Amino acid sequence: MSRDALIVGINNYQYEGLKYLPSPAEDAEAIASILEQHGQFNTIRRLPEAIKNLDSTTKSPYISQKGEVSLKQLKDSLVKLFKPETNQIPDTALFYFSGHGIRKTSGITEGFLCTSDVHPDREFNGLSLKCLRELLQESPIKKQIIWLDCCHSGEFLDFSEANPQEVGKGRDRCFIAASREFEEALLDINSKYSVLTKLILEGLEPDQYNKKSITTLSLSNYINEQIKQIKGNLQHPIFTNLDEPIPLTYGQKIAAENPETTETSDICPYKGLRYFELEDHHWFFGRETLTKTLLGKISQKNFLAVLGASGSGKSSVIRAGVLYQLKQGLTLQGLADWEIKIMVPGNQPMFTIAQQFLEPDLSRIQRSHQLETAESLLEKGSDGLKRLIETTDAPKVLLIIDQFEEIFAPDTDKAERERFIDCLLGAVEKCNGKLKVMIAMRADFFGKCVEETYSGLSQQIEENLVSVTPMKEKELLRAITKPAKLVNLPIEPLLIKEILKDIENSPGSLPLLQDALRELWKQRDHQGLTLANYTKLGRVTGSLNKRATDVYQSLTIAQQLTAKHIFLNLTQLGEGTEDTRRRFLKTDLVTENHDQASIDAMVQLLADEKLIVTDRTQQGDEVIDVAHEALIRHWELLQQWLDESRQQLQEQRKIESLAQEWRDRGYKNEYLLQGRWLKECRQKQQYLTLSTRASEFLEKSAKHQLMSRVQAVGLFFIIPLMGTYLGLREIQLNADTKLLENCPEKQEYCPGRREALQRLVKASKSLAYFDLDNANLYNANLEDANLYNANITPRQIKSTCNWDQAFYNDYWDKEKREWIIDHEANKAYIEGLKQDKASDPKTPPDCSKWE
Repeated sequence: MSRDALIVGINNYQYEGLKYLPSPAEDAEAIASILEQHGQFNTIRRLPEAIKNLDSTTKSPYISQKGEVSLKQLKDSLVKLFKPETNQIPDTALFYFSGHGIRKTSGITEGFLCTSDVHPDREFNGLSLKCLRELLQESPIKKQIIWLDCCHSGEFLDFSEANPQEVGKGRDRCFIAASREFEEALLDINSKYSVLTKLILEGLEPDQYNKKSITTLSLSNYINEQIKQIKGNLQHPIFTNLDEPIPLTYGQKIAAENPETTETSDICPYKGLRYFELEDHHWFFGRETLTKTLLGKISQKNFLAVLGASGSGKSSVIRAGVLYQLKQGLTLQGLADWEIKIMVPGNQPMFTIAQQFLEPDLSRIQRSHQLETAESLLEKGSDGLKRLIETTDAPKVLLIIDQFEEIFAPDTDKAERERFIDCLLGAVEKCNGKLKVMIAMRADFFGKCVEETYSGLSQQIEENLVSVTPMKEKELLRAITKPAKLVNLPIEPLLIKEILKDIENSPGSLPLLQDALRELWKQRDHQGLTLANYTKLGRVTGSLNKRATDVYQSLTIAQQLTAKHIFLNLTQLGEGTEDTRRRFLKTDLVTENHDQASIDAMVQLLADEKLIVTDRTQQGDEVIDVAHEALIRHWELLQQWLDESRQQLQEQRKIESLAQEWRDRGYKNEYLLQGRWLKECRQKQQYLTLSTRASEFLEKSAKHQLMSRVQAVGLFFIIPLMGTYLGLREIQLNADTKLLENCPEKQEYCPGRREALQRLVKASKSLAYFDLDNANLYNANLEDANLYNANITPRQIKSTCNWDQAFYNDYWDKEKREWIIDHEANKAYIEGLKQDKASDPKTPPDCSKWE
């Protein structure tokens, strides 16, 4: 392994506009020294170089604080470093520069590294950053390290001009540069070194941090973490790490270790059927190039579609690849500040996206309130999502939607699907780059995207597509061997050859590969993973089928029925596509034939065997899922069950979907079934295995229909009876009206008048049209009587019962229970009533029967 370095530190400048710098030479010499001590570099060249005599025979180079570096010297040295004229190309090349940097802003904007002889007034600016970038692109050296620590007199120097940021070119590159807005940030007040160089020196010291070795990635991580802790820091370094981390320095302990004698670890380095999570990144190999491609694309685009076959590793590369690199923030500059949300849409995508905007660690009440707010905003579509995005403090929000194909599941409401897609794409357009969306979808579902317009979804996918193609042989080799090396697990060379042959041209074989390797690890012996055990397991294609069948056959008959019930419910039937996974609430697995206890026991058993996985929703409900869709495609027994039960399952799913909608709509009666559809579902219930919730839905529907029919029958009889009653009542009231009209004028007593009057009062008839002058109304019940403009005197009123509950003209004060004084017709009577209570009827009315 050949490693060369060029270390440059320039203090002195001839141009009066660039003042003397006290730090660069000392910074550069410190870097050169630590690389010599711990870096195992073959050649380290210094500029400007001076020689000091350690003794009469020993000379040592160092970076001169008084020396100068010309542009020609720097160019020649860089060409010699990155494009050496020799057949023995170094494995690694490192370039460190400390000094002035300037930015030309007139005409074409361009940045430069200043050499001692620059003269900007004469358009002699130094080494162009673009020139450095071209040199790096043309270099045959595979591992390139560039550290630029420049002062630039208050100008903003765009170091990205020097950074090719190439992806998938077979190069490993580390690019770190100081980005300062003020010259005063050059020196650390507590150190003789600049801020960035001090952190590089600290990060390169392996023994100080008990590490065997320091790589470009661990160094970037250290600098990134330390820079955050410096209060008032105005310096924000640029990081780019492409492809593999490059070793920088080695600790004292590494030479003493002998990996060959280390015993095999008890840690399994393979994931089995489960996709790689963020925390599994150290086991994740083979998709480095794809990861870098996705990072490069999403840094430039606001929408990205990742399509591939089922089992091609989409979920793994997104989580253990892209998500890990984004969280580290060390691959591309600025990504560490992004807010990242990852979701699987399910059959209620609008509800799921609302959940992404809830704060963590909320009480149930707070959570409910925030969820209600988010949902109400999302009802406004893309404008609402835009408002949610704008509330975040992060400069960018990346929304990753894995298993995007779930929105096309039969139990997803079409209107909600359209609303979700419109909301998503509309917000991407309206957020002016703050929202970025990455979707991962099975390639065979792209046809679903073109069946409807879906707000231009298919066009967006075609224009922003990254296809997840089958891994190349070298990538597969890394995926197999690299995790094993981490735990010192031997693998027979013939085994590797046979595995590669078995999965050749199989785009969806990665979960099968991981599952077979995991089972091989369980069968490991002192020889590690062997071809003999691989053959016994059934090789890649047969291992999963054999294992699932063995587990099933080890169960009792009752347990087998429960297991079959679970797996059938965890399979989403394809409509023009292959069958897929189907997440299912554990409570919905309970039926009349499979009680809660048997479901709980079987779920635990299958989870222990890694055939299914369990999780919880944010509401705390337990959700069950197959470990991977590969189980659906490759377990022959499950395929047989699906073929036998497909029609019944389709009928069952329709009822389950209706029951789900009834639940989602708050159990409202208008979402219950009735008529022919209810009758058909009740008939199917006799032979379908419905969940407890679906059975309850049908029972409620039947009861509601029965009550509706009873009410309808009742109305059939009641309406004619009501008509008869109202007709007879109207006849009686007409007769009462005629009786009052025909009573002789001024006659005090008239047979039946009082009873007729009471019936008219009860019917709320006005008494204004009847001549009641001098009529004897003693003991009549006038409660709620309409006495507006009635021909009746106060004396007659006082002889009745409940007279104070009647309705009067505006000259009657109901609160004071007396006639208003300014009404001339009653003025004399009122005055007399006040003076002589004997004016009232001698015999008070008997109102007891009306109480």
